[in-house]
Amino acid sequence: MNEPIDGLMVLLVLLNLWLLASSRLIACTRIVAAEGIALGLLPLLLSWDQGISGRLWFIAAASVIIRGVIFPQLLLKALRQANVQREVEPFVGYSLSIVIGVLTLAISFWLISRLPLPETPHLALLLPVALSTILIGLFVIISRKIAINQVLGYLVMENGIYVLGLALVKEIPALVELGVLLDAFVGVFVMTIATYHISREFEHLDADQLDSLKG
Repeated sequence: MNEPIDGLMVLLVLLNLWLLASSRLIACTRIVAAEGIALGLLPLLLSWDQGISGRLWFIAAASVIIRGVIFPQLLLKALRQANVQREVEPFVGYSLSIVIGVLTLAISFWLISRLPLPETPHLALLLPVALSTILIGLFVIISRKIAINQVLGYLVMENGIYVLGLALVKEIPALVELGVLLDAFVGVFVMTIATYHISREFEHLDADQLDSLKG
């Protein structure tokens, strides 16, 4: 099962870079949804050779539904209510964002290569991609002005943490995995409500303009 897992990690890298390059919020939301669906399949691929239990099928299905369907629908609904389509002037331009994303990936591979890791299949690829995904999610949060994009950055960062957990922990209890999903769900739900109220009160989703409320 090496090739499917490697292919999934390459897909995650490409989706992260695509997210950094896109200004259209609907496209960004669908990119993060695609990441969620892909990562929902990862536990199945990692356990394919040892046999897949009913618990793993349930966790994979829950992950796909929550990350790939529920989260995107909440964000798309917020976009429709706010009537906003793209982010025109982020703090960091899109071309430079792609360069930073590639550098983040290279640095992640370098850092992981310096660690004394056990000779476990897939770790050499899973860990750098997970670390770069966490850093790219954090970068999206701090480099974008539109609140929806910042929510997407939070989701991407959570995706990286999810991959990191699957790579390092061989057997994660179902309650822990579902707890991570529940935590992400609550976070996205609260942020979606916040973005809706921001757009209703101030007629924009530009978080940078909220500085004008100081004092």
